[in-house]
Amino acid sequence: MRVVITAGGTGGHIYPALAILDKIKEKEPDSEFLYIGTHNRMEKDIVPSRGIRYESIEIYGFNKSLKRLKEDVMDVYLIPKAFFRVKKLLKDFKPDVVIGVGGYVTYPVIRAAHSLGIKTFIHEQNSIPGKSNLALQKLVDLIGVSFKDSKKYFTKTKVVVTGNPCATNALNVKKISKTEFGVKKDSKTVLIVNGSLGSGAINTKMLPFLKSIKNEKYEVIYVTGKNYYEDYSKNKFPENVHLVPFIDNLAGLMKDIDCIVTRSGASTVSEIEALEVPAIFIPSPYVANNHQYYNALSILNSKAGLMIEEKDLNESNLNDLIKSIIEDEKTTKLFKKNLSELAHLDSADIIYEEIKKMI
Repeated sequence: MRVVITAGGTGGHIYPALAILDKIKEKEPDSEFLYIGTHNRMEKDIVPSRGIRYESIEIYGFNKSLKRLKEDVMDVYLIPKAFFRVKKLLKDFKPDVVIGVGGYVTYPVIRAAHSLGIKTFIHEQNSIPGKSNLALQKLVDLIGVSFKDSKKYFTKTKVVVTGNPCATNALNVKKISKTEFGVKKDSKTVLIVNGSLGSGAINTKMLPFLKSIKNEKYEVIYVTGKNYYEDYSKNKFPENVHLVPFIDNLAGLMKDIDCIVTRSGASTVSEIEALEVPAIFIPSPYVANNHQYYNALSILNSKAGLMIEEKDLNESNLNDLIKSIIEDEKTTKLFKKNLSELAHLDSADIIYEEIKKMI
């Protein structure tokens, strides 16, 4: 199979895209791939490092902020330019299918593919679809969604619930023992993480909590984020708090903990479902369409986890929520059972099969 894939901006788009490529490569080892991404975001480094051909286009997402007015004006000229560059790339590569996995970079790529009569598939990771996917829905042949609640936003005849392909990857990663972080083997363990770069707002609110749990029976692995570790580690914490700047294989560690406190990005949610880890979500209020809130709400409504909004977070209510999970075996079993029912463990396989049928 000859495949062009496009996704960009954040790991929430890039890693599902790579998971789809991995599955196609597994099924059809002779496949050829071309990844089209932005010239200045994460994918420009991540994708080539995996030996995948990478082509970039200069484009910026439209933004209502006055600080980004210059980029918005530039986009008026850059989008048509990107469209014609992509058309040339597609004509040269001659793909069987073009796959869009989110981010504004997908817009000119999918439009160009449609104009050339190439089969197209887009995937939406979040419960509230992004602007690009909504704008493209009338042009594509098929739409895959991670949450069944997302179907109502799209043309019904074109939508299939696939789940998030990151779930498949989470099952296959090597387990990491919590003892590597100084935690006792038989201790109840809570992992708290807020993205690879961390969150200054969450770190500030977590400080009194971490200092207050000296007498609790559980231990905490706290991921500060690379940008905050140096300053944060200057604080004095109890012995049951273990500070780290970043964990590369987070899913591996999730296999050896009792509870996770985290943001509710789509890929994170899919990994939690796949690994059946009881979770307390703190949705980021700074993302488009407040989609992390609705991702977490979907879990909450399924009685598969808990949620606390950032504005309501404090040391007392967080501690109460953690103990409601790790001290109550009935709650833990219920969450694990309901998470298992939500998980799409064969998501990447479903996407592969749907694409094969389409082309």
